[in-house]
Amino acid sequence: MTIEIQPSINVKTAIESRRAARSFKPDPIPPAILAEILRLGVRSPSGYNLQPWRFIVLQDPASKQKLKACAFDQRQVVEAPTVLICCGDRRAAGPENTEAVIELGKTTGAMNDNLAGYMRQAIPQLFENRPCFDSLETWTNRHTMLAVAHLMIAAKSFGVDSCPMEGFVSAKVKEAFQIPEEVDVCCLLPLGYAAEPFKQYGGRFEVTQVYYSESYGQVLSVEI
Repeated sequence: MTIEIQPSINVKTAIESRRAARSFKPDPIPPAILAEILRLGVRSPSGYNLQPWRFIVLQDPASKQKLKACAFDQRQVVEAPTVLICCGDRRAAGPENTEAVIELGKTTGAMNDNLAGYMRQAIPQLFENRPCFDSLETWTNRHTMLAVAHLMIAAKSFGVDSCPMEGFVSAKVKEAFQIPEEVDVCCLLPLGYAAEPFKQYGGRFEVTQVYYSESYGQVLSVEI
């Protein structure tokens, strides 16, 4: 019998209470909860459903020590029971991945011949013309970080803390973990249970400072 795992924190509370943990307890994440966090993380959206994200899941202490040496010796990497190396695979732009996504859609009943034909035509044009990004790495990073955000909120909904990290030497990480040339390291994501109180909430700019009405810089009138 399959037991459905339910989060202990609702989405609003998870978003408002999520903070970057600077130190972690050694307590492991229960396997069923970790599996559900990983499953929910890749429910993230991606252009044409190409899903360019790839994650290396580290739990072995030796692997985490190896990563620490690539991440300026930051303690979160070895303290957290689980660490994800979050990557974007530029090969997702290729025809093989397009065909895999089409087959996946057929399996779920979401793909018909017309849509498949459109994808085979439109996807190469997207990556040839690049109308909304300058490089393929920009595109893969964009979608991978959407998945990372999903992972952090999903984790917090189960009471699991996280710490997105960009303090690492990408070339060293790629060499240490046999990451292919076509795959870029976007961030590191330790997951676990915070060992010390979070820093005081630093605040966010007002909605009217970061949202505009109709065109850039125009004041938005909104009641929050």
